[in-house]
Amino acid sequence: MTTHTHEHKDTTDTDVLIVGAGPTGLALAVDLARRGVRALVVERAGELFPGSRGKGIQPRTLEVFEDLGVLDAIWAGGGVYPVGMIWQDGTRQGEHRMFDASEVTEAEPYAGVPWMVPQWRTQEILFARLEELGGSVAFGRELTGLSQDADGVTAAFASGAPVRARYAVAADGGRSAVRRALGIGMTGETVDPGPAIVADLRISGLDRDNWHVFPPADGEGFLAICPLPHTEDFQLAGGFEDPAAEPDLSLDGIRKLVATRTHLAADDVTDVRWASDFRPRAAMADRFRQGRVFLAGDAAHVHSPAGGQGLNTSVQDAYNLGWKLAAVVRGEAPEALLDSYEEERLPIAAHMLGLSTRVHRGEVRRGTATQQLGLGYRGSSLARETREDLPEDALQAGDRAPDGTRGGVRLFDAFRGPHWTLLAVGTDTGLPGLAARTVRIPAYEAYGTGVFLVRPDGYVGWAGETAEGLTEYAAGVGVGPGAGDRAGSQAVG
Repeated sequence: MTTHTHEHKDTTDTDVLIVGAGPTGLALAVDLARRGVRALVVERAGELFPGSRGKGIQPRTLEVFEDLGVLDAIWAGGGVYPVGMIWQDGTRQGEHRMFDASEVTEAEPYAGVPWMVPQWRTQEILFARLEELGGSVAFGRELTGLSQDADGVTAAFASGAPVRARYAVAADGGRSAVRRALGIGMTGETVDPGPAIVADLRISGLDRDNWHVFPPADGEGFLAICPLPHTEDFQLAGGFEDPAAEPDLSLDGIRKLVATRTHLAADDVTDVRWASDFRPRAAMADRFRQGRVFLAGDAAHVHSPAGGQGLNTSVQDAYNLGWKLAAVVRGEAPEALLDSYEEERLPIAAHMLGLSTRVHRGEVRRGTATQQLGLGYRGSSLARETREDLPEDALQAGDRAPDGTRGGVRLFDAFRGPHWTLLAVGTDTGLPGLAARTVRIPAYEAYGTGVFLVRPDGYVGWAGETAEGLTEYAAGVGVGPGAGDRAGSQAVG
């Protein structure tokens, strides 16, 4: 993924400019790099984000990370969520389960409670994967201007050469400079009138076996202190009931907060490694695309952290956009394919914003609803279901394609990689020669029987009893004719 020089010597030229090296930007860069698309990631800060903020990795995001080649590192860098322990006046009051666990099945191999990985470590893992694929991040590049024309986007920076790209993606957070430069508004609501604080700290006097919860008392607001796996750190999260409160993020300020709301002494807090304050709100950009520029992650939607949805929804924005950008940049699909990004992701973001707010307010438990396994794109223009009279709970075009092993083939292994997958389940019907991995397996209850064209992001694009009409659909989404199998075939009787 080398950077080339534009015809003007003082301008850098690339296919895709990604503004922001958070989880969204890095995940998108990894996805583009493995597809051979030139992308340049620019980051205003001088280094990767140092905090633990988005620490919960939901089951669907674990599936995405498996496809991107980072799951082993995510397993090694994280741990299970500890059981909550309620404290009052220095006495343990009993356990509190933060999540309703769901059953792991072969179709949903990572269902259950989220996996905890501090956000800084998730970003380090994605960054290492990007470098492994030949990509890089240009740090210390602050965007100062953005313009676009019929052929591309030109970005200006506080220092360094301008960048000319065919497309640009705003992955630069809730205060997105790209979004402001485009004049795109954010519509939303305050979830909680009082401010909140989150910090990474070193503290003595608490075990690392529990997530320690200190309920609000005397109008002080709640406090929770959670050990972070494979570190000596804890993440502190707290709220303030007074809307006029101004959290003190200094070491002394956080020591005072801990001493006021817990049985610990101020000196038990030995170090504050990172701290931030914010006002919980739910807001969404009025649109996710303007011309050749796309909004993804927090630049497009801002969540309350209570539902553990922000980072996960953001990574899946990138996962939805990556294969589409690559197909268009490589000339394999019409530019109109990019219209489906906002069509598919904006309703999902709106749904997840509402869910996060209800979790924050205690109206919904964390569990199946927050795992993101049930989300899909049935209403999308890319979902083509040709079978009739299917029950509502049957797998349909637009749904997440389940995992499972049949006839010696694990489906997630077959799906892994940048290709489409043509899957025949329990049928020997003829299949067209497409530039897709072709797989035949025996009947499998998670699919029923039939022919399924699975998108590169793991959702069913087309489904039918036979392959009639499939070739026409495939051509419209960038899957041209092939020798049956550009990506390697697995046929099982």
